[in-house]
Amino acid sequence: MMQNVHPAPENNEDDLYSGYNDYNPMFDTEDLENDVAFQQAARTSHGRRPPVTAKIPATSSPRPLATGFGAVKGNFNFIYGETYDRNYTGSSFDPLGQARGPASPLEKKTSDSLEEKMRQLEKKVNELVEESCVANSCGDLKLALEKAKEAGRQERELLRQREQIAPPESINLDLTYTVLLNLASQYVANEMYAEALTTYQVIVKNKMFSNGGILKVNMGNIYLKQRNYSKAIKFYRMALDQITSSHKQMRIKIMENIGVAFIKTGQYVDAISSFEEIMSISPNLKAGFNLILCYFAIGNGEQMKKAFKNLIEVPLEVDYEDKYISLNDDLHTNLLIEAIKNDSLRQIERERKSLAEEYIMTAAKLIAPAIETSFAVGYDWCVDAVKASHYVELANDLEINKATTYLRQQNFNQALETLKMFEKKDSRVKSAAATNLSFLYYLGNELEQATNYADLAVNSDRYNPAALTNKGNTVFANGDSEKAAEFYKEALRNDSLCTEALYNLGLAYKKLNRIDEALDCFLKLHAILPNSAQVLYQLASIYQIMEDPNQAIEWLLQLISVVPTDPHVLSKLGNLYDTEGDKSQAFHYYCESYRYFPSNIEVIEWLGAYYIDTQFCEKAIEYFERAALILPTQVKWQLMVASCYRRSGNYQKALEKYKVIHRKFPENVECLRFLVRLCTDMGLKEVQEYITKLKKAEKLKEIREQRIKSGREGSARSRKEGSGDSGATKGERLSAKLKVLPGTSEPYEGSSSKEIDASYVDPLGPQPERPKTAARKRTEEDDFADEELGEDLLPE
Repeated sequence: MMQNVHPAPENNEDDLYSGYNDYNPMFDTEDLENDVAFQQAARTSHGRRPPVTAKIPATSSPRPLATGFGAVKGNFNFIYGETYDRNYTGSSFDPLGQARGPASPLEKKTSDSLEEKMRQLEKKVNELVEESCVANSCGDLKLALEKAKEAGRQERELLRQREQIAPPESINLDLTYTVLLNLASQYVANEMYAEALTTYQVIVKNKMFSNGGILKVNMGNIYLKQRNYSKAIKFYRMALDQITSSHKQMRIKIMENIGVAFIKTGQYVDAISSFEEIMSISPNLKAGFNLILCYFAIGNGEQMKKAFKNLIEVPLEVDYEDKYISLNDDLHTNLLIEAIKNDSLRQIERERKSLAEEYIMTAAKLIAPAIETSFAVGYDWCVDAVKASHYVELANDLEINKATTYLRQQNFNQALETLKMFEKKDSRVKSAAATNLSFLYYLGNELEQATNYADLAVNSDRYNPAALTNKGNTVFANGDSEKAAEFYKEALRNDSLCTEALYNLGLAYKKLNRIDEALDCFLKLHAILPNSAQVLYQLASIYQIMEDPNQAIEWLLQLISVVPTDPHVLSKLGNLYDTEGDKSQAFHYYCESYRYFPSNIEVIEWLGAYYIDTQFCEKAIEYFERAALILPTQVKWQLMVASCYRRSGNYQKALEKYKVIHRKFPENVECLRFLVRLCTDMGLKEVQEYITKLKKAEKLKEIREQRIKSGREGSARSRKEGSGDSGATKGERLSAKLKVLPGTSEPYEGSSSKEIDASYVDPLGPQPERPKTAARKRTEEDDFADEELGEDLLPE
């Protein structure tokens, strides 16, 4: 038998899977009948033993057997029966019991599975509520409401399933309360007030919710937002009845809401009772200020004084500056003080103190005229009351505020007297007062006094940006733009957000012709004040100086979006478009400027020239008549109206207009010349009369010209407008469009013995031809209608 046993090969002990594919003849059952050793063993006494009936084979005592699996270290025990049949179909060798198939699943209890399902559903509801709250905090109100609604649906499903297997006492009331409260809150956030009220009613009416009554405060808030003040008061009072005195702060807040609702309805007496109760239990700034407002509304001066004293006695619970001052050189203490100087608690203290000062100053300005016979006496009473409180520092601010109030009332003398009282105060107050004084004198164009107080303000507080800005203004007004720019820059070093200093610095650079630096200043200012009309205009002006009209137009377009009715900006835009050759846009903006301010002569002049250029003289008449109304002593605008009548072919109107002009300005040579021509052309008898007047006017004109040449009249004397001298008013000329209007520039002889030269060549080009629909061609051309008006027609 051993001849068929093959020893295991000597493999590496680490190779656990070696030898699995080697053939071992010991397991070859096909040749067992021919195997002599196996047959010999089968005939032994061991082979005649009864068969083993154990369920699991190989349970007898182990016996080592050499196999061909050298790497496998286990023991294989085989038990052979008394006889062997190769076709034996009994129990096969199955040590792992794989022939039995998969094991049957474990049985689950029905109650346990339902409880697990409930727990999962409850977990999902909590997750939905949490997601709704997170969405609300992120600003996605719509998603928050959807999640809240979904949580409500899942919670109702949970209730239905739980009622089937458990008694009502096992319902999770806290979860139901949470879902409903969150849903109502999301309705309020989405301004769906009717749905929110309905949801709150479900909570409030359910007596199983022990704390549901407090939600009537929320319902009162909704009614307050809806301006249903009577219902708001009703629900606030119902909530107040259900809150015990142990919740002191909550009761105070509800009473404040009740008082505000009474103020909204004008029930000041009821509001006073609410606020007085608050001030007696737990005084605070807001309630004290509202109480002053109520007493002011009913006009009770004595109660206003009492309420003001109560307001300034409200404890702020703010530590003062002493704890932020280091008294020794201990490094650890100094580091600690530096750390707490601007921490979050310190910021809260500053905000509370600032709010208190704002309430007190506003209340003082409000009640000062009502508690005494005059504003000054009442304000002085408030200042004295503040000085006696722990707001001593605020008294100086109240005094300065008193001066600014005088300024708003345009009582400059009282403002000056009030501010001068601070010249001997501490440096901070002295600097503030001197800054205001400097600005007052600067506005009054008293530069010497403005400079003195500006110096005082700067010397009192070198780091006061307003004082440095005022000092720069006085230097700038004296013509030293370079030095003024240095003061403005120093103000900006102390306060980078001092917009006045930055604006004035840009103006200084602009005057110094440092255009790039000026542009940089105004661009920075535009980032701080994006809607400032002054900044936008300065940017457009700078780009115009840099000869970049496109950028200038862009900034002006932004400017008119801020001030759409400013006629100066609109005319500026029209001028830029005209320069660029865009006549249609120029016409649009000039028309808009004229619509908002129909008295701008430059705009009227451009519009008149535009209509003449486009051959619509009838439309130009409207604008020249407007100019004649604005400047009735200047003859040129009336002459323009008459010229437009002539050019449009309405000679009768032109003649009437020239006669009106002649009555107003009888010595005007140009008017007489056109009267002579019109009367001659129309065959009127008045022609001889006008020729005589023309000769007299020309002789008078020559005499005056000789006097000017001889120097008998000083150059300082100005001749009256309408005297007939075309050079009477220097500096007033029409634009190029108006200068090409028809007129005469050649010398004119008014004698009847000479032939009148009526020839005319239109400098604007020939008139556009009209459709020839007449029965016969016109034989005579009216060469008088387009008579040229030269520069000598109008006063310069």
